[in-house]
Amino acid sequence: YLIIPGYNNVCFCVCISQDVGLTLTIPVISAGSFGLSCDYKEKLTRLLPPARKISNFFVHFWNETWSGLKTHWSTAYVYKQPDISEECFWYINALEAATAQFSSQIYRKVLRSKEEISPVLSDPNRISNRMGGHYELDENGDRDTNFSVMFTTGTHQYKTLFEFDTSNNKTQLNHNNPDLPWRGSRLPDDKPANGLQTHDIIVIVLAISVVLVTAVALLFYRQNRKQRFNQKKWSHINPDLIIPVDYRETNLISLKRCFHLSVLLIFFPLFPSLQPVILKELRQTDGNFSDDQRIELNSLLRVDYYNLTKFYGTVKYEYGVYGVFEYCERGSLRYVLNDKISYPDESFMDLEFKISVMYDIAKGMSYLHSSNIEMHGRLKSTNCVVDNRMVVKITDFGCNTILTPGKDLWTAPEHMRVEGFSQKGDVYSFAVIAQEIILRECPFYTENCSDLAEKLYKVQCPSGPTIFRPYLNFETAGEQELYVLIKSCWDEDPEKRPDFKKIESTLGKIFSNLHNQANASYMDNLIRRLQMYSRNLEHLVEERTALYKAERDRADQLNFMLLPGPVVRSLKETGRVEPELFDEVTIYFSDIVGFTTICHHSTPMEVVDMLNDMYKNFDSILDNHDVYKVETIGDAYMVASGLPRRNGNRHAVDISLMALDILEFMGTFQLKHLPGIPLWIRIGVHSGPCAAGVVGNKMPRYCLFGDTVNTASRMESTGLPLRIHVSQSTISILQRTDCQFEFEKRGETYLKGKGKEMTYWLKGITGQKYNLPTPPTA
Repeated sequence: YLIIPGYNNVCFCVCISQDVGLTLTIPVISAGSFGLSCDYKEKLTRLLPPARKISNFFVHFWNETWSGLKTHWSTAYVYKQPDISEECFWYINALEAATAQFSSQIYRKVLRSKEEISPVLSDPNRISNRMGGHYELDENGDRDTNFSVMFTTGTHQYKTLFEFDTSNNKTQLNHNNPDLPWRGSRLPDDKPANGLQTHDIIVIVLAISVVLVTAVALLFYRQNRKQRFNQKKWSHINPDLIIPVDYRETNLISLKRCFHLSVLLIFFPLFPSLQPVILKELRQTDGNFSDDQRIELNSLLRVDYYNLTKFYGTVKYEYGVYGVFEYCERGSLRYVLNDKISYPDESFMDLEFKISVMYDIAKGMSYLHSSNIEMHGRLKSTNCVVDNRMVVKITDFGCNTILTPGKDLWTAPEHMRVEGFSQKGDVYSFAVIAQEIILRECPFYTENCSDLAEKLYKVQCPSGPTIFRPYLNFETAGEQELYVLIKSCWDEDPEKRPDFKKIESTLGKIFSNLHNQANASYMDNLIRRLQMYSRNLEHLVEERTALYKAERDRADQLNFMLLPGPVVRSLKETGRVEPELFDEVTIYFSDIVGFTTICHHSTPMEVVDMLNDMYKNFDSILDNHDVYKVETIGDAYMVASGLPRRNGNRHAVDISLMALDILEFMGTFQLKHLPGIPLWIRIGVHSGPCAAGVVGNKMPRYCLFGDTVNTASRMESTGLPLRIHVSQSTISILQRTDCQFEFEKRGETYLKGKGKEMTYWLKGITGQKYNLPTPPTA
């Protein structure tokens, strides 16, 4: 290249190419000057025609171009690029020897051969001052360049200290006393002030590095050793810190039926607020864990994930060792799937919600497989629990060195044949749970097989090319994609089953596709589901309220049958009943004559049927009178009137009328298992003061106390079959009423604890006919 400076610093570039020839480009570029090499290249001859064209070009260029853009020819110099050979520069440098003649007369002589170039190159008097600085050519044509040593003065200026003339091989000193910025204007020592050599510093640095590396390694070793030591340490939770839930505080949390018989709901007061947790019995250990078991338990303590229940430790009681886990209020996933009233398919558990449940399980298992726990081993729907936000969490994981695996419907076929745990086995268990979620049927539901042992055998020992798996059927395209995923998860070959990372990704795509297919947004779907769930809750509340009212009425009716009405109302309002004293009541007693003999000739069920038939008819008779049935003890039947509601003198009348009705009924009663054999009863009636109150908290009874009760019992025991034995006090009350009762004096009768008393036989009422049975004569 030749660069020609022009007017206003505009430069022109002429490119010499070996193949193309002469071309002209007009970029504005920088320039430099270069020397010659002493070696002559054979390629130089191929550059002569282009060089000759250069001469013709410049002659024409200087004659025709605007004078304002031209400068003196002597200002043209050579520009070199690193990727272009140097042969052309040798030639141009030689051509420059006659610069003055060429610029003044536009000298057109062209050097054509080596003989013409060599004398020019070997001229020792050639001197050049270009942008590269002053240089001279030696006898070999090499460039001798001078060198300068610069220094910075105290005023921060650059000056030349000395110059070295390469051609003359001598040094010219420009400053004898330079103002150097060094202390005392003296050259600094080549050694540090402390006398350390470079190799000393290297040794010191290496020594310090070795010490630091050793210290860090020792620190890491001690930390690792301490960590392993801590992993082998384990202490049980103090049982005193675990407080069972008080039934009076059950409104604080939602109580569900526990899904393990060995689980107990408790409060764990190691937190600012009482934390509900749940206990899982560890039956295969006595609490003295091995080193491996302690390491595994410490790993469980560090597990903290949204879809995994928190493990708090173990507690040891005299009756066993328990693991302490986080409690989820809604119970197990199996419980939620079975409760189709609280969680209906139409308004709550649609396909979108079911996929989100499976997605929660997949996320929890994906995290578990990537943690130190590595696998579950006992994954099933009863080990998936639901919290109050409907988030599914996995529990009962880990402890694989403590808990032994079992064979159930969720166990993978390979683990049924050879006991063990694996991640692929967890994938199989997930597929069975997914089938439960989709169909909301029993675990491993099939249409043609319902026996548990048969299902386990068919899974463990498949016959033929087809494998035995649960029933599964889908209709829509989105469901079909889920169908393919579930089938791949319970594949017979464990290696063909996907891992939980892929399952999580696939479920996420299916969930997104369901949203994309719907016209509504995610928030619209969420609001729609909440509205449907709210309406369902309203219907559920109404239904449950109606059931509650029916049960309450049934319970009240049962309470009114067991206890008097005022007593029931007092118990409901205040929780207790004050004992009460009654001035005058009438008490009825009856029992079966020869009851022991009848029982001897009857079976227990026949005796029960006999008493049930007889007492049901007695109870229906009581409904027609103002009386209260106190109790039945075996064949004894006790009734009172005048309590708990006082009725004046009517208590004796009502008891007497009731006794006549009962005696009339006994005239028609026949034993089913002993036809033709009559059934006789004795009846005793007595009136007097009495105390009454409720006794006991469990199965409370309204009991009567006082001498009147004992006397009425003696009246019954001293009476005769098919007769109503009445005391003098009762007859006196009846005589004060308007009722004309017919009675017969029996005479003085000895009553135990009372002596002789005048007693009577009640016969009936004047003007009313009773078909009373005829009493036996002997």
